[in-house]
Amino acid sequence: MQQNWYRKLLLSYFPIFLITITILVFLSFIMFNEASREEAAKANGISTRFIMEDLDRSINAIEMNVLNEVETSALYSSYLFSNPSSDQNLMYSLVKRLRGLQSGSDLIESVYLYRHSDQSVLTTSGQSPLSTFPDRSYIELAVKEHDYRGWSAVRSMTGLGENEPKQVISMYKNLPLPFGSQGLLVINVSMYRVEQMINPMINDSVSFLNILDSSGDLIFEASQMGEDKRAKEGKVLTTLQSDQLGWTFESGLRVGQLYAWVSVVSYIWIVIGFVTVVLAVIYIVYVTRRNYQPIKAMMNRIESIQLSMPQAAKDELSMIDSALESLISRSMDYDKKRHENLQLQRSQLFMDLISGQKPEEELLSRMAELTPMKLPEQPAGYVILLGEINDYSGFQDVHTVRDQNVLKFALMNVFQELARNAGFNSWLEWIAGSRVGILIALPQVKEETRSSLIRAAEECRGWVEEKLRLSVRFGLGSTVAGLHEIGASHQSASEALGHRLAMGDHAVLVGDELPPGDLSRLLPYMNEISELVKDFRLNNEGWRTRLKDMFVSFKAERLKDDTIRSLVNSMLQLLAREVGVLSDELRNQLSEGREHVLAGAATLDELQSRITDQLTEIYRTYVALSETKSYRAMISEMKHYIEEHFDDPNLSLKHLSDRFQISGKYASYLFKMEYDMKFVDFLVQLRMRRAEELLAQTDLSIQEIAEKIGYANSITFGRVFKRTSGVTPGDYRKLQMKPAPGTELGS
Repeated sequence: MQQNWYRKLLLSYFPIFLITITILVFLSFIMFNEASREEAAKANGISTRFIMEDLDRSINAIEMNVLNEVETSALYSSYLFSNPSSDQNLMYSLVKRLRGLQSGSDLIESVYLYRHSDQSVLTTSGQSPLSTFPDRSYIELAVKEHDYRGWSAVRSMTGLGENEPKQVISMYKNLPLPFGSQGLLVINVSMYRVEQMINPMINDSVSFLNILDSSGDLIFEASQMGEDKRAKEGKVLTTLQSDQLGWTFESGLRVGQLYAWVSVVSYIWIVIGFVTVVLAVIYIVYVTRRNYQPIKAMMNRIESIQLSMPQAAKDELSMIDSALESLISRSMDYDKKRHENLQLQRSQLFMDLISGQKPEEELLSRMAELTPMKLPEQPAGYVILLGEINDYSGFQDVHTVRDQNVLKFALMNVFQELARNAGFNSWLEWIAGSRVGILIALPQVKEETRSSLIRAAEECRGWVEEKLRLSVRFGLGSTVAGLHEIGASHQSASEALGHRLAMGDHAVLVGDELPPGDLSRLLPYMNEISELVKDFRLNNEGWRTRLKDMFVSFKAERLKDDTIRSLVNSMLQLLAREVGVLSDELRNQLSEGREHVLAGAATLDELQSRITDQLTEIYRTYVALSETKSYRAMISEMKHYIEEHFDDPNLSLKHLSDRFQISGKYASYLFKMEYDMKFVDFLVQLRMRRAEELLAQTDLSIQEIAEKIGYANSITFGRVFKRTSGVTPGDYRKLQMKPAPGTELGS
């Protein structure tokens, strides 16, 4: 067999490995260079801004000191306005002040005071006339540009007693402050000292700094290269503008210095990366060979087992996949068939147990092989417990098939867990859609054992109702000694479930506690039903007491559910035969909803409440109909009386009550029941009909007509007439007196 998988496993790692390593190395190098460039530019900008701001602060401090000096000392004003011949002491004091002002900053080259009145200049060395002062040209320019406030451009200045000119920047203030014209105070800042302040802040072997004036001319270069060689020094990274001096600061890193140390570090990392790649390749080969050993051993095992198998597979994995697929398929088929057979065999065994038709020896051997529960060494007895879902049709309507199976499975698990906690091993099988059978092997037969089993069933019922919202009931069969007698226990439990109404829906029904099924006990109930129907028919309220006593007897004698429903159904049928003939309404009330009332009740109390409510409604209708039938002749006579005396203004329900010796309310009820019309509406109908005849056929006035039909005044009559006819009596008469169309033309 060729080791294709080994080569495939080995070679599959290398391309992606080498590509990934190469990309990572180059990306790292690029990111590192970019980060270095950004950090260098950032650092260069910070240092340049610091130099500019430091110089601006120094120049600004000089200007503030000069202004403070002039404002706080009165000597300057005294000197400007003094007599030139009598100011020796003043000049001495002022020279001392000028020297102090000059020594206040290392950047100040000189300070002198010009007095316009005699065109003299007072310096720290003494007083001289303007005509012989070396810096005469600047003073004359300052006198002309009286309003200028800033610093001058870099200029050359020669001091008193000096031969070499010096580069300075100057500023002057008109005295007295702020806009005086009596003199000038001139401050000269040495450019050489400015350079000496800036040079220590710059490493000219790595970076450069050029300062340009407002015209763009180079006035300072922080390097040792002499002339302006900005084009050769490197790329400008930072350009800043000084608001104080108007200078432009340009800085950057010299050519060859930005990435020199970065390149050295990058070369080191490239060497390290190359060594790492070589080591990684060696490690991949080693790991691949080591990981291939289990596959190689597996292939040797498969080949040794399937020697006769054709070598159709291309490589190791194909052969392994083929072998595993065959093995898994066979294993799954075997497990599926075994599980299905086991479940069918268990279900069949359970059904044989509860049928009670198999011999003990056969059942024992099959139990030893198939039972899912752990049996005691010597079982003292067996018992069947049946669980049933209440209102199973409603359960099927509410839940899907999948949900029904899940809830049934949960019910089985809950009972098994509770039974196990109580010390019982159980076997559960669904023997019908709504009923589960539970076989329990008892380690010992005692009264406490059955009590524990009943408590477990009650706990299961409570848990299921609370957690699963599922109503269930349990029936406990009798205890039997052998497997072949389990059918009797099942029969007992099934009988117990048939007494749910009498024994209560929230209790575990015990078959041993049931009364015998003797039909002779039902004869008294038939007599009681006959008496109840008789009282009902005779309008005797005693039927209520008989009904209540009958349900008390149902519960006391623990009759089966089917027996109770049969007795109640017989009572309703007898009632329908005796009183249903009175009217269709009674017959419909007795027949409609009977099956729902009987089947829908879950407890005996609920069934009693439903039957009582139904019979009460029927009894109310029956009494009303009975009374109505007895006074039918009286109602007919009452109608004739109204028709003959409707024009009597005193005709009313009270009048009828006195005339026929019945209550007015009852008279109205009977009239409504018989003619489907209220007494008042019937009376109004008779009066309005007579009024229409009188309006159309006579010339009687409205008041006379109102009196003839029983109204005391025409206003009431007119209001009632308009309500019933839609027009007033006068309009109605006009409509009736109007000739028919075509009558006038014919005449």
